[in-house]
Amino acid sequence: MPGQESKFYLVREEILPEAIKKTIKVKDLLKRNEARTINEAVEKMELSRSAYYKYKDYVFPFYEASKEKIVSLSLMLEHKPGALSQVLSIIANEGGSVLTINQGIPLQGIANASISFETRSLSIDLEQLLEKLQLLPGVKRIEVLGQE
Repeated sequence: MPGQESKFYLVREEILPEAIKKTIKVKDLLKRNEARTINEAVEKMELSRSAYYKYKDYVFPFYEASKEKIVSLSLMLEHKPGALSQVLSIIANEGGSVLTINQGIPLQGIANASISFETRSLSIDLEQLLEKLQLLPGVKRIEVLGQE
């Protein structure tokens, strides 16, 4: 509606209707040049053109919504030397520009930290970055707090 601000929700894929999932896949096929035309892409996904056009401007993967944004993460880290440093190194190595870092005093071997960084120059998707961070030995939990 004109003049009304849109609301955005983060929703897990498994609860989405098939038409929306297929629309996202069609957009991905087109982006990766695995289909030359919209017609070809919707045929591959067995989706009607009308369904594609209905949803295409309203659905997109999480990582696309986070490009050129500031992302804030909450982390639960083991209290061991280099845990936070490894997280910061991966963010920097992938092109993230760290803006703020806050770390609490470790309690019972766990330290809570929050990091805000710009995603403009990330060389990988935010989703891939989060997966890399989660694999670090000292990282117990990562949560996206917000995006600007």
